[in-house]
Amino acid sequence: MHPRSTVTLNTGREMPVLGLGSWELTRDTAGTVLHALDLGYRMIDTAVDYGSQPGIGDGLARTDIPRGELFLVAKVEEDDDAYDATRRYLDEMRQDYADLVLIHRPPPAGVGTELWEGLVRARDDGFVRDIGISNYTSRQTEELIEAVGEVPVVNQIEWTPFGWSQDMLDYCQRRGIVIQAYSPLTRAERLDDDRLQQVAGRYDVTPAQVLLRWALQKGTPPLPKANRRDHLEENLGAFRFQLLDEDMARLDGLNEEWSALGGSLQYL
Repeated sequence: MHPRSTVTLNTGREMPVLGLGSWELTRDTAGTVLHALDLGYRMIDTAVDYGSQPGIGDGLARTDIPRGELFLVAKVEEDDDAYDATRRYLDEMRQDYADLVLIHRPPPAGVGTELWEGLVRARDDGFVRDIGISNYTSRQTEELIEAVGEVPVVNQIEWTPFGWSQDMLDYCQRRGIVIQAYSPLTRAERLDDDRLQQVAGRYDVTPAQVLLRWALQKGTPPLPKANRRDHLEENLGAFRFQLLDEDMARLDGLNEEWSALGGSLQYL
């Protein structure tokens, strides 16, 4: 496995196994994107409330990497007209299409059937390659599938050893849905956990690299945010070692259904 390795989506298209998260990436966003691409990152994740879309557009405009080698993930909000919002967000980034557009979170009422239909229109018109969801429980996902007759390619959810679900992983694997892991580094809140640091010490790597490697070996592509260039480089160190089964089990055992956003994670 290496930075340009891919996972196959249920449509047959390929998605990189590692991406750059851009939540609050508002300081020299274009420069950060360019450096990430130079290092080998090929997937960039954004949403309108991250404030990073214009800067991502600037970065993509300045790279010599062919657009077909890049993978852009965007999101529509629960109160959006999904078709119009997709067009608007692409215009902000000066892009003709997104590789993947997600419903950012389920709307307060229902499971987003109208949002899904808007994304289908955008896909049919060539503005989107694949469509998926984010922050959905397995029950909400199943209800959406039953309503629209189509399986999302991705469910992007918070996912770390401190908060994850084997039942959710099993469900998504049965349905052919890739779990994409956001906040895979716990927003730095759990990097000093003694148990995590003990695992990192056995491999002479950093706690952040352990968290990313755990997600990679789970088959759940992580989207770490990095403002600093040394952190971008550090994250790629997750490809230079492999966790033994016993250490994967140790990390699995850290699960507390913990969320960096507060409260307890709900996956089912």
